[in-house]
Amino acid sequence: MTTSILVTGGAGFIGSNFIPYFLNAHPDIHLINIDALTYAGNLDNLSEIATAQNYTFIEGDICDRPLIERIFNKYDVTGVIHFAAESHVDNSITHPDAFMQTNIIGTFNLIDVAKKHWMIGPGIYKEAYKNSRFHHVSTDEVYGTLGQEGLFKETTPFAPNSPYSASKASSDFIVRSYHHTFGMNVVTTNCSNNYGPKQHDEKLIPTIIRKALSKEPIPIYGDGSNIRDWLYVLDHCKGIALAYEKGVSGETYNIGGRNERNNLYIAKKVCELLDAKHPRKDSTSYKDLITYVKDRAGHDFRYAIDATKIENDLGWKADENFESGIDKTIDWYLERYVENQKSSLA
Repeated sequence: MTTSILVTGGAGFIGSNFIPYFLNAHPDIHLINIDALTYAGNLDNLSEIATAQNYTFIEGDICDRPLIERIFNKYDVTGVIHFAAESHVDNSITHPDAFMQTNIIGTFNLIDVAKKHWMIGPGIYKEAYKNSRFHHVSTDEVYGTLGQEGLFKETTPFAPNSPYSASKASSDFIVRSYHHTFGMNVVTTNCSNNYGPKQHDEKLIPTIIRKALSKEPIPIYGDGSNIRDWLYVLDHCKGIALAYEKGVSGETYNIGGRNERNNLYIAKKVCELLDAKHPRKDSTSYKDLITYVKDRAGHDFRYAIDATKIENDLGWKADENFESGIDKTIDWYLERYVENQKSSLA
């Protein structure tokens, strides 16, 4: 039987990095990508595998349960890797309803359809699906916020502080419940802040780059002291693949880059690299564009992941530190924003 894995949200930032990586590593697997193509999804991010024989794209919403059922039946789905989510914290403050629908109802639809397709009863899989697995991709924001010290561990109690993180915590609990109640083969990964190629313009690092190149004010919340643990997206993809293939059923694995940086450092570092790689014609620094704006509501102070479990149990290790990863990221965005603009003017 052909192994058919359903990836949700594969046209988004992390998913569109994961799919080419995973297909290259597993050419014998048929991968089906469902994405609603909201503002955060972009099929251009998947141009390198768009015509691959073992890849199928379906435009659709994970909240559409009949569609999910048809996909499972048509392609005989044997695994799920679930990225699809509304993920921008600011948007969750102004429009929380979309987050509750996609992140909670959408996750429930997926795992419940998978259970009915794969299982006969609690703890009993149909023979053809005895190795089927549901992998839920989540975030460190479910744990809340940290002070100056400490790290989020898999055992850290959930304490979400935004509608986004609350909806993700809810989806984590739904997946957990299907393992403990129905004996489903599930695994969950919670990651720190991702960055790298293909990230949507709304996120911090692309915003800094885009604003700098446009010579517009670079907005930094509060005094820029909020700290995140930064994870290069390809390192995250490698961790997801390992957890899907080798993780213990019912377990959670935290994936973090061990690269804590505050937002002001990020802005200054990006500006320094742009000064070197694409200097301003007036010879001034892009740092002059950094502007402090009113802090957002409920802005968590610090996130930091303890990745010891996935490192020790599965052998995962981040290949990039922040300085090497941000250098590659800047190059990708310069090609997108600058070289493409030159081509359009030629």
